[in-house]
Amino acid sequence: MSVTIDGLQYANWSEKIFRQMREGSVDAVHVTITYHESFRETVLNIERWNRWFERFPDLIFQGRTAADVTLARQTGRTAIFFGSQNPSCMEDDIGLVEVLHTLGLRFMQLTYNNQSLLATGCYESEDTGLTRMGRQVVAEMNRVGLVVDMSHSGERSTLQAIEHSTRPIAITHANPASWHPALRNKSETVLRALAESGGMLGFSIYPHHLRGGSACTLEDFCEMIARTADLMGVDRLGIGTDLCQDQPDSIVEWMRVGRWTKSIDYGEGSADAPGFPPMPTWFHDNRDFGRIAEGLRATGMSASEVDGLMGGNWLRFFENSFGPATAAGQELRRAMK
Repeated sequence: MSVTIDGLQYANWSEKIFRQMREGSVDAVHVTITYHESFRETVLNIERWNRWFERFPDLIFQGRTAADVTLARQTGRTAIFFGSQNPSCMEDDIGLVEVLHTLGLRFMQLTYNNQSLLATGCYESEDTGLTRMGRQVVAEMNRVGLVVDMSHSGERSTLQAIEHSTRPIAITHANPASWHPALRNKSETVLRALAESGGMLGFSIYPHHLRGGSACTLEDFCEMIARTADLMGVDRLGIGTDLCQDQPDSIVEWMRVGRWTKSIDYGEGSADAPGFPPMPTWFHDNRDFGRIAEGLRATGMSASEVDGLMGGNWLRFFENSFGPATAAGQELRRAMK
């Protein structure tokens, strides 16, 4: 069964977008439901999603297990998997990790650009690695089936998360730094370690992560994926568009500033263009995933390799990641190390 899965979106959700997901035959999306929100604020965001699930049951439903991707495919809907781009939602309470998983959270980043209680973000000048609490939280995430996501983390922290985690981790939305040296993109050292541990990389289409920015061509993007497959192995790769469709520019400020500063943090943008950059012409919304598949085929990839990249690899990762840890699974992870 060929499936389409997006490893990360943070759109301004609406019926229009949900219908575009169906027009694009998108079977599952990992959606960001929280950035800097507290636990209670995150619960309110889940309530908002519950209303959308009630209003549009023929379009979307909440995904909790990999089997829900198959269900989505069979019923012509999109499974929505919750994720957090910051550990703010668990506050300083490790007990909330299990509570959040029970509520449906399936991915949590240990940092969002800055230093957190758990690890160091990619914009800090010094990366001190996982903190004492970070190591404990990773172990708890491993236990309950909450994926460790290091998309916005520094190099040392990411490598330590890969080493410390007893289950494969994910970098849901980033590209190789050798292709485009954005702070958020990842070194070959990280990508090799990620692949060797059984982890997953989702390729980002957010323009700040692309060589040439908004002018990046589909051919260049797909050739980059093909070269990364040579480095990591095609089975470790998927798409994580980081699509922020229909979001107002004020949301960029919220993403970058949160509550940690009173001034504007321009982050990956420039001081004179703090808003969302235009998307490349070949990917505007969920109806355009077919273009990526066509571009990948043009690089010489086989049909099975393209199917894996477009969703099959994420589906396998979901199957091994969303449930409680098993002794057999942990033994396999140790063997891979």
